[in-house]
Amino acid sequence: MWVFDHVKDFFNSSRSNQTLFSALNEEKVVLFLHLLGIDTNGHAHRPNSREYKENIKKVDEGVKEIASMIDNFYGNDGKTAFILTSDHGMTDWGSHGAGHPSETLTPLIAWGAGVNYPQKVTSQFFEDNFLKEWKLENLKRLDVNQADIAPLMASLIGVPFPLNSVGTLPLEYLNNSAHFKAESIFTNAVQILEQFKVKMSQKKETTLSFLFTPFKPLSDSEQINFLKKTRLYIQQQKYNEAVSLCKTLINLALEGLSYYHTYDRLFLGLSIAVGFVGWTIYVILVIIKTHTNLTKTVQTNNKESTVLFYGFAFVGMIIAFFLLIQTCPWTYYVYCLLPVPVWYAVVRELPVIQDLAANLLSLPIHQSIGFLLVCTLGIEILVFSFFYRSTLTIGLLIFAGWPVITQLWVQAKTTALIWTLLCVLLAIFPLMPVVGREPNVPLVIATGLLTLLFSCFSLASLCKSENKYRNNEDLKVHFYQMLSIALSTYVVSSTHDSLKNKQGLPVLNQIISWMTLVSSSALPLLSPTFLFQRLFSILLSLMSTYLLLSTGYEALFPLVLSGLMFVWINMEQKALQHYGLSLKPKLAVLNFAYATDITQFRQLHLDDIRRSFFFVFFIVTAFFGTGNIASVNSFDPASVYCFLTVFSPFVMGGLLLLKVVIPFVLVSCAFEAIQVTTQLSSKSLFLIVLVISDIMALHFFFLVKDYGSWLDIGTSISHYVLVMSLTIFMMLMNGLAQLLTTRRLKLPRRTKHHST
Repeated sequence: MWVFDHVKDFFNSSRSNQTLFSALNEEKVVLFLHLLGIDTNGHAHRPNSREYKENIKKVDEGVKEIASMIDNFYGNDGKTAFILTSDHGMTDWGSHGAGHPSETLTPLIAWGAGVNYPQKVTSQFFEDNFLKEWKLENLKRLDVNQADIAPLMASLIGVPFPLNSVGTLPLEYLNNSAHFKAESIFTNAVQILEQFKVKMSQKKETTLSFLFTPFKPLSDSEQINFLKKTRLYIQQQKYNEAVSLCKTLINLALEGLSYYHTYDRLFLGLSIAVGFVGWTIYVILVIIKTHTNLTKTVQTNNKESTVLFYGFAFVGMIIAFFLLIQTCPWTYYVYCLLPVPVWYAVVRELPVIQDLAANLLSLPIHQSIGFLLVCTLGIEILVFSFFYRSTLTIGLLIFAGWPVITQLWVQAKTTALIWTLLCVLLAIFPLMPVVGREPNVPLVIATGLLTLLFSCFSLASLCKSENKYRNNEDLKVHFYQMLSIALSTYVVSSTHDSLKNKQGLPVLNQIISWMTLVSSSALPLLSPTFLFQRLFSILLSLMSTYLLLSTGYEALFPLVLSGLMFVWINMEQKALQHYGLSLKPKLAVLNFAYATDITQFRQLHLDDIRRSFFFVFFIVTAFFGTGNIASVNSFDPASVYCFLTVFSPFVMGGLLLLKVVIPFVLVSCAFEAIQVTTQLSSKSLFLIVLVISDIMALHFFFLVKDYGSWLDIGTSISHYVLVMSLTIFMMLMNGLAQLLTTRRLKLPRRTKHHST
């Protein structure tokens, strides 16, 4: 209603403001009203809610009132045109951004001056049922692209088409003569053709003449032929033929624009791919050279190194000169020149490559091929999981059979059985619907109670372990965390009931929620740094916050994931003993604060590649396991209702990001424990992760799209960016995990004074 009130005030004030009154009575005046309230209401209450439908009625009445007021202001002169549309639709769960018809099909209603009347038809076919739902089967439906609305508005008010518009004028909407329509579409075609010509000339100027390949369907002669023939048809009053020819020209010009927009894509793509491949090979060589015993130290030949350096420098100068004479943008220099030093670094390690080749050739060929096939399958599962969450289920089911495949179950039957059961349980989550579509608050409450039950068992165990607790401070921290879980469970239940009864978010609940959020980062640092005790403390603190941000089955996800992480730590210890790489330290007494000794770091073993892959896979599972950001349109504002109910995109976005990060922290802390227990250097680990992420990034680079829905384009770009930043993100998570696992805060104690 805010917009309508301001429009009314605006027109009323013009009666006492001569300057404004004169401006409003000029020709070609455009008034733009942005009715944002419906969008906000749809996100908050969902389109099928009573609140949303009431809001639509209010807006409908407001549109009628404003249209009537404008007509009255201009004395009902019949010179005003109205266009009502929206920029997107909305799903049943109150989101948008994907390619579903409910999100991409929007209304376009036009009436008034210059607009055609509805055309009656006997039959028409569309895949959706909107005409039937609105009882408009007998009126002709005219679908257009969103870009076509700009030229329609320009035609109605009699101004030139926007310079960079790629829309086609929808002639069926115009109530005018055939001659006017033919001239208008001809102008539209010339306007888009000019964009094509400018783009072609720009590309021609920056490409060597013998390398330039023009867009053949629209050569100079073809352009002239189209324009002459169209003008001739108009002069001969063959308007339908002229319109048809103009539409063909527009389509060809748009194809040509796309052709020149992507003209250098193959060239740049190959340059980037060459750089990627070189960089990945270089990282592999660094791992082999510095973290394994596979190669011998070879002295470099200074003469050969000098020749190699000048050879690559010469290649770089040739590439730079080639780009310079074509006046290419500076970004082209980056893409084309970066592979040169990368491949120089690779070729310098030729002795390492020769040693590696000799070692590989000494192995049975079926082993080498089998290893490559397993690596390829693992990478492909990771890549496909970004598109199909069910791929994670396949991966987890394969993980479930890992103890059997490697014979680990023989020496750890109980642990292997629990590992298998938890892998199968976690594999269910990627098969569930995306979070936010089907709220299930009772399940969130049940998860809170289940967490409390585990906490009670843990507390009972801690009470028995008197040797590890010289005072009651540690038990108090554990008790506070249990209290936090209980309060979070109560707040979720209470807030749901309050909102259901239209009573809003209780202030006490809001205070508890924010206090829980703040305290959850500090409480783990007060607990002992013994391995399992600190990890369980981190789980309790993060679960108290995660419960407040949950709306359904995803509340169980961190609990199951953490259970699997605890078992994973034990399984990795068993695996290390299985391969004879470690003694048998007791995990229960291992202390994070004293366990890191750089002199005890060992060289990489082949099984460490599997260990690193597990880490990456669990990180991806944490990311997409519940679909919390598996797609842009899965965000549900209800997940933050324990903290706020007023629409605030930045605060809501921050809370959503926290919800996404919590499973990452759990996996990172578990892997920190694995690094400690297996004497694995984090540097060697991240080099392996870097290789995995680079291979995945190369996949995603060639899958980047610049067409389709917002979701298609945005997802393809975000996948590439996510994988590119995977290593940096994991390093940040590793730093946070080290902080959470190794640091301990000491609260000041009261000094007891005794009277004498």
